[in-house]
Amino acid sequence: MSSRRHEIDWVTFTVALGAVMLVAALLVLFPGAGSQAIDSLFSFLTKRLGGLYIVCALVGLFVLLGLALSPLRKIRFGDADQAPHYSTFSWAGMLFSTGIGTAVLYWGTIEWMEYYLAPPFGLEAKSPEALQWAMSYGMFHWGILGWVFYALPAVCLCYSYHVAKRPSPSLAESCAPLLRDRVHRWPGRVINGIFMVGLVGAASTGLGLTTPLITEASGALFGFEPSFGLTLAAIGVVVLLIAISVSLGLDQGIKRLSNTNLVLMFLLLGLIFVLGAPGPIARQGVDSVGFMFAKFPEMSGIFYPGSNQEFVESWTVFYWAWWLAFGPFVGMFICKISGGRTLGQVIWGVLGFGSLGCTLCFVVFGGYASYLEHETGAGLVSTFSENKHAVVVQMLMGLPMGKWILPLFLLLCVTFAATTYDSASYTLAAAATKRLPVDQDPARWHRVVWAIALGVLPLTLLSLERQTQVLVALQTASIVVSLPMMLVGLLMVISLGLALGRGR
Repeated sequence: MSSRRHEIDWVTFTVALGAVMLVAALLVLFPGAGSQAIDSLFSFLTKRLGGLYIVCALVGLFVLLGLALSPLRKIRFGDADQAPHYSTFSWAGMLFSTGIGTAVLYWGTIEWMEYYLAPPFGLEAKSPEALQWAMSYGMFHWGILGWVFYALPAVCLCYSYHVAKRPSPSLAESCAPLLRDRVHRWPGRVINGIFMVGLVGAASTGLGLTTPLITEASGALFGFEPSFGLTLAAIGVVVLLIAISVSLGLDQGIKRLSNTNLVLMFLLLGLIFVLGAPGPIARQGVDSVGFMFAKFPEMSGIFYPGSNQEFVESWTVFYWAWWLAFGPFVGMFICKISGGRTLGQVIWGVLGFGSLGCTLCFVVFGGYASYLEHETGAGLVSTFSENKHAVVVQMLMGLPMGKWILPLFLLLCVTFAATTYDSASYTLAAAATKRLPVDQDPARWHRVVWAIALGVLPLTLLSLERQTQVLVALQTASIVVSLPMMLVGLLMVISLGLALGRGR
């Protein structure tokens, strides 16, 4: 324990944890002013700098495709004869569970309704054209361009950690070709500190999305009435599972939970498809995927701001900022689990497995919800206007065996949330560790501290008045972090280019 204690970057650890608590305290004391200031910043990012996010996504895709199709794709992350440490199934399960989590269960079901009621390109709401765009736009936002924001930092970190043999998989270390001996001085610590503060804010407030799904499912299954106590219990269960999983480490905890997630997800998708409406879901899915590829240029925003400006700023730029804010976190975790894989395998795996998994969820969840709305008159859109989370449960209850499938969904919500946040705890501990050998985990107590921090923050905020404003403000703050993360990402890509040019 003592040897590991000396490897911790105490300055980064203390400042990051202190900054999170300070931001939370300010938002608690001045929720109205804090929320207004952060919303103003976010409005500035989307309306004034929206084009930057569009360019980042497209340029990032071209960079990754260039690397994946070049001779550099054969670079192995590790020794020349090193085999992948994890099977493809486990590796795909961990990267998908970490990168997406419970969010795909929610947005996969209801996102088309957002666009159906407020469609792009000035289309008439609830029209057949609006439905066609709505069913495809969600797949686009969760598709290849979104996963670019995960794959690019993953490649930069993998090369730095596994090939250049930097001592830890941190963002600052990946910028070593530029920072040189300043990695553990203020420039490197600022980079790691910004990353950690943004990740804690984003990950902890992400429980604000997970918790309502858990409480809605619990209420339908057990007859519980919505209450603050039920919310506390839901978060408490997730945090306990996070702490147990992260304390066991990658192999014994996170990997097993991720494998479980993948099995449960395929089981849930299969049940909804078979018991729901196989024909209509399949036809809708094929049409939507084909339409997405046909309209990819328009959806990508290459005609922005001359075309579809308001929709792009409200949704596409928002999503790219969100993916970008989470990108370094997911990239760092992918780096830690990708030893033995080649550069090409990491790029194609992240883009392929990530995009395919999200597309399947949108096809099945969204397709069945659309079928219920338009073919059976289930009234999901009416429920959506009153309680968006309740729509997900209503969709499941529309199945012939809905009451029996609901426990599976509830279990998947909990395990997905736990996997995302135990990965976040693991990554936070790794970011504040000066030296982390490839075959070792960060100190156990260090991982558990961050797991508790991720749980304590939302628990504290949920116990306060005006909790919704505070949670929304923190969630928006995590998006604002995307701007400095964009600059850090540029430094990482430049550093990767320098390292590849030098051959190390």
